Amino acid sequence: MWAAQQALLPGRSYAPTLYAMGDRIEHWATAALERVAGDRLIVVGCSIGGSCAVEVARIAPHRVAAVVLIGTKVEHRPEPGLHAAAVEMLREQGIAAAWQRYWAPLFSPAAERKVLAAAERIAFAQSSEALKNGVTAFHTRPSRMDYLANATCPIVFVTGADDVAPGPATNATQAATAASGSLHVIAHCGHYVPMERPAELNAILRNVMAAAS
Repeated sequence: MWAAQQALLPGRSYAPTLYAMGDRIEHWATAALERVAGDRLIVVGCSIGGSCAVEVARIAPHRVAAVVLIGTKVEHRPEPGLHAAAVEMLREQGIAAAWQRYWAPLFSPAAERKVLAAAERIAFAQSSEALKNGVTAFHTRPSRMDYLANATCPIVFVTGADDVAPGPATNATQAATAASGSLHVIAHCGHYVPMERPAELNAILRNVMAAAS
C-alpha cells in the first residue's frame, strides 16, 4: 500500500502490517513504536492506520514531530451490529465478498484499473483472521476528538474529494478542531490516497518533512 512513499525517506521508513499486531488499536500503536527508533517521527496513516497514528502520537508525544491522517475519522461511536455483520461476512462468505461489500466501493470512480487490481491483491494476500483483526480494531477504536484539540504537533488531514468514509466535510471539521491542523483535498481520488494519487500525497509529505526538519 505504501510502495510509492517508501523512497521519500530511504532506509528510514517503516510500514508495518498492522493486522498481525492484534485486534486492538492500542496494541498496534505500542507494537509499532517498539519497532522504530528516533524522536522526530512523522506518523502517517490511512483509514484505520490513521487511528493507529493518533494512538502513537498520544502514547509518545515527545517522539512525534507531525501526524498525517489520510481518510481517517478520529471521532468514533461504536456500532456493534455493523461490527458483527462484517466479521460474519468474512467468516461465512470469505474475503472476496467482504472486499466487494466494504473496501472496493471506497475507491474513486476515477481510480485506474491497475490501482484497483493492486489493492485487491493486497487484500487477498491477507488471511481472514488478519482481516478480522482489522475489522475489530476499527470497530472498537476509541474516539479521540479530545486529542485533536490538545495536540501540540501539526496534524495534516488528507482526503480524496470522492471519499465517502469519512470524506471532505468531516476532515474539514477535524482540521478546524485541531490546535495546529491543516487540510488537503485531492481531486478525483477516493479513500486510499497513497495508491490512488501517490504523486499528490508525496508532495504533501515532502512539505511536512521539510517543516519538521
